[in-house]
Amino acid sequence: MSGKLYGVGLGPGDPSLMTVRAVEVIAEADVIAYHSARHGRSIARSIAAKHIRESHIEEPLVYPVTTETTDHPGGYKGAMEDFYAEASTRLAAHLDAGRTVAVLAEGDPLFYGSYMHMHKRLADRYDTEVIPGVTSVSAAAARLGAPLAEGEEVLTILPGTLPEEELAARLTSTDAAVVMKLGRTFPKVRRVLESSGRLGEARYVERATMSGERLAELADVEAESVPYFSVAVLPSQVDTEPSAREWGEVVVVGTGPAGPLWLTPESRGALAAADDLVGYTTYLDRVPVRPGQRRHGSDNRVEAERAEFALQLAQRGRRVAVVSGGDPGIFAMATAVLEVASQEEYRDVRVRVLPGVTAANAAAARAGAPLGHDYATISLSDRLKPWDVIADRLRAAASADLVLALYNPGSRSRTWQVGKARELLLEHRAPDTPVVVARDVGGSGERIRIVRLANLDPAEVDMRTILLVGSSQTQVVRRGNGEEVVWTPRRYPEA
Repeated sequence: MSGKLYGVGLGPGDPSLMTVRAVEVIAEADVIAYHSARHGRSIARSIAAKHIRESHIEEPLVYPVTTETTDHPGGYKGAMEDFYAEASTRLAAHLDAGRTVAVLAEGDPLFYGSYMHMHKRLADRYDTEVIPGVTSVSAAAARLGAPLAEGEEVLTILPGTLPEEELAARLTSTDAAVVMKLGRTFPKVRRVLESSGRLGEARYVERATMSGERLAELADVEAESVPYFSVAVLPSQVDTEPSAREWGEVVVVGTGPAGPLWLTPESRGALAAADDLVGYTTYLDRVPVRPGQRRHGSDNRVEAERAEFALQLAQRGRRVAVVSGGDPGIFAMATAVLEVASQEEYRDVRVRVLPGVTAANAAAARAGAPLGHDYATISLSDRLKPWDVIADRLRAAASADLVLALYNPGSRSRTWQVGKARELLLEHRAPDTPVVVARDVGGSGERIRIVRLANLDPAEVDMRTILLVGSSQTQVVRRGNGEEVVWTPRRYPEA
């Protein structure tokens, strides 16, 4: 009979943190396998050393390359692929001979561990058991005495080897984080933490539970001193008081048309980092509640007052996120904030605007690609501009044969504008021009319909609806599954 394969997690380094089951398996095994660099020293073996007896058959799995270059024709990846294939073949020979094989792994065998490469090649052929171990992440948090995540916080674990922009996107969109595999990646990780405004909360842990352990504020660590076995920790923010600042800032955040799936990573990070959230209550309800954050909801018709309140909070050193639907720069809060911020008393307050997915883009994506060529965006609301101006712009855009994205088409108090707009557009567009009627895109009441311009019914339009009116070139095609899609060609015919 074949022997049994064990992947044995040894924990973060302190031999006393090995599990009872790990010790039992090592004692029962015939073969002890462990990875090492070419110098022959193995961290895994050193952790388990007192449990390895002379009668054990030892199988050092020596990496052909670690940080140095290689002349392998397949480069580093090719060299490692050949190594794992050869190592698994060696272990298979022991298993075929009926021997029990224990592969030692620092931390947990299936958490960024080398054992998993053996597992993927052997577990489908041999009886296999994985013994979990305490990870370096858990050890780092324990040594810092800081909770990793609490309540509904999200913990993200990242390899420092990620590209810089990807690392930044992930760090800005999470509550708590651990960045592993520092070493040569440390300068990049530090830059990302600083640019995302999170350097001050970052802690550094080196060789947790091992000899040479070091704990520090990450901002104080010199890059030249950082080994591979170190991690950066952004611990839980629950019960953490915001740091005192002479000046805060206002970030105007676009939440997209609906829930969290429409948020960009940058916006998600700004919302998480804010001390105060200011906005129309309906939009604030889209943002998860976080301990320690203050939420200031208000009615939809007090944009200027809301903007001034946010700027005053920032003057007191608060980090303020003004929450807007869709994209804050399109018929939304960015203009209101910047208008007030242009007053002399607020000119020193830092203001940033973060883009969001617009209602027009969201509706267009649901319908196909009606905005594939030139288009104009017009609000039908006459609350802030006269209807005569709206009518003139509708005629101009329609005569130019532009696709139209019509925002704020109707409400309980405005019921006639859609019908009047339809009449104006029919002066320039064919009656069968396709119109996308999109309501509550991304929400529970989402409804997308494609109608002809002549058949557009004002009664089915409200403030949660956006209209996309096609040009003379816009097409409606019924796909094989019966679904209609709308698209506007990118090429316009020559006169």
